[in-house]
Amino acid sequence: MKVWYDTEFVDTGTSIELISIGLVAEDGREYYAVNSDTPRGMLGRNDWLLRNVVPSLPIANRASLDAYLKQPASAKAKVDFEVALDLKDTRVKPRWVIANEVRDFLQSIPDLELWAWYAAYDHVALAQLWGRMTNLPAGVPMWTNDLKQECMRLGNPAMPEQAEGLHNALADARRNRVMHEFLETLAKGDA
Repeated sequence: MKVWYDTEFVDTGTSIELISIGLVAEDGREYYAVNSDTPRGMLGRNDWLLRNVVPSLPIANRASLDAYLKQPASAKAKVDFEVALDLKDTRVKPRWVIANEVRDFLQSIPDLELWAWYAAYDHVALAQLWGRMTNLPAGVPMWTNDLKQECMRLGNPAMPEQAEGLHNALADARRNRVMHEFLETLAKGDA
């Protein structure tokens, strides 16, 4: 059974720090969590993350973020905005809780196939929930099938647009399912 997923993360160049993860199973079950252990200050040092990922997260200082977002984007501006996750939101959890819940979710899937869009970093972010790749829980594959690679194999068709929720891990995982279904239809010659 397929599971489409997406992660949002901070790429420091030397590590991939999980921000959030969304999973959508073929049977309709879903999972979404935001990592309360994201290193403090990391989200507020990157203008792209502040403008694209942070708005979809449960944060406590929403008014301050809205004020920041009204400022014009400038790649050269020094970014120093403190993002405060809303720790009262049930979707905000410590990394170890996310690891356990994701493990339980994935291990409940028979004949598990993982799918993601540009899957390489997503797979690393997923695998690092448990440490090194060799620490993956039983039944969790050591690879993720790449929807972008399948798209290229099929001639790089225009993919279905995402109406809302871009860079929200759960919304992106749902879109991954839609794109996969589109590509399967295309591969069968029905598109």
